[in-house]
Amino acid sequence: MEKRNYKNTGLQVSLLGMGCMRLPKIDPDKDDIDYEKAQEIIDYAYSHGVNYFDTAYGYHGGKSELFVGEAMKKYPRDSFFLASKMPIWCAEKPEDVERIFNEQLKKCQTEYFDFYLFHAQNAANFEKCQKFGVYEFLNKMKAEGKIRHLGFSFHDKPEVLRHICDTYQWDFAQIQLNYLDWEMQDAKQQYEILTERGIPVVIMEPVRGGVLANPCEASNEVFKAARPDKSVASWAIRYAATLPNVLTVLSGMSNMEQVMDNVSTMTPFEPLTEKDYQFIEEAGDLFKKKDTVPCTGCRYCMDCPFGVDIPKMFSIYNKYAVQKDEEDYWEEYRAQPESEWADKCQACGACMEQCPQHIQIPDKMSMIRNLIAEFDQKFSK
Repeated sequence: MEKRNYKNTGLQVSLLGMGCMRLPKIDPDKDDIDYEKAQEIIDYAYSHGVNYFDTAYGYHGGKSELFVGEAMKKYPRDSFFLASKMPIWCAEKPEDVERIFNEQLKKCQTEYFDFYLFHAQNAANFEKCQKFGVYEFLNKMKAEGKIRHLGFSFHDKPEVLRHICDTYQWDFAQIQLNYLDWEMQDAKQQYEILTERGIPVVIMEPVRGGVLANPCEASNEVFKAARPDKSVASWAIRYAATLPNVLTVLSGMSNMEQVMDNVSTMTPFEPLTEKDYQFIEEAGDLFKKKDTVPCTGCRYCMDCPFGVDIPKMFSIYNKYAVQKDEEDYWEEYRAQPESEWADKCQACGACMEQCPQHIQIPDKMSMIRNLIAEFDQKFSK
C-alpha cells in the first residue's frame, strides 16, 4: 500500500483511506449497517495497509461512529488514524459542541482523534462555528491530546475557502476532487489554494459517489481500450492520488469488490502519465454530454419535509440520462413508493441549504415531474 508522509513528520498515512459513509446496509433504503459485511471490508482494508478511517456524527443516521468504534477496537490504537467531524448544524448553543465531541469519543471507543474536522464548511456553517467558539474549543482539545490534527471539510466557493484558510491555523483540509469536478466544482482552484498555503489535502468523492465507476458506455470504452486489465473506477482513484499534495484519497467502499479493486490500484500505485490524462479528458468530455444531475448520494439534503427521496429520484433520473430508455425509466420511477416521488416536492428550498453540490433541487424535481408526466402519456395502460 502506497503511503504519504504527513507534513514530513514521519507519520505514514495510506494513500487510500476508508470512508465510512457508504458501508454495506441490511436494507438499502435504511441506515442500518450490515456489521458482518462491513467488518469484512474493514478487516481486508486494514490487513492490506489501509490505516486512515474516516467517519462522522451523521453518517448512516448516526450509526457509523458506533460501528467504527466496534470494528476498530481489536486493533492497536496506534496502528491506524481515526478521523471524525463536528456537525455544527446539530449544535443549538455553544455548549452543545463539547457535548457532541465527548459523545463522539465515546461512540468511537477512543480517547483521541488523529484527524478531526469542522464538517461541511461553507460560509454559513463557518460563521456559526466562529459564533460558537468551535475553533477555540477544539484547539483546547488538541492541547489536551484529544485531537492530534485539526482541519475542515469544505463545500463552497474558492473565495470562502481562502477566508477559512486565512482565519485560523489548519493542519489539513478535505475537499471534493475528481476529474469531472476539477473544473465543474472549482476543485482545481481549491487544491491550489490549499497547496499554496502548505495545507495537506484529503480527497473525498474521488469517484463522485460511484458515478465515475460507470459513467457511460462511451467513457467506459475509452478506459477499457487503454487499460483492459484495470477497472473504470481505478482511473478516478489514480487521478486524485497523483496530485502531490494529496495525503489520502477517501473511498466509501460498500462491498468487497470495491475494496479489493481500490487496494489493488494503490498496491503498487502508478501515477497518471500524460497519455493517461488524455484518456481521462476524452472520457470526461463524453460523459459531460449526458444531461445528468451532479448528485453524489451523500443524503445531506434528507429528510425532505414532504417525503421526497431526493437522492433516489436523482439516481433513477441519471440512469435514464445516460441510457435514454424512456419506458424503463418511467417504470422504475413509478415502482417507487408514491410518497417519495418528485411530484411531492413543494419547492420549500430546505434541501438546497444542505446540498454540498449546490444543486437547484426544486428546479430539478420540477423537471423530473414534467418528464414523468410526459411519459405517463406514452406508457400508461
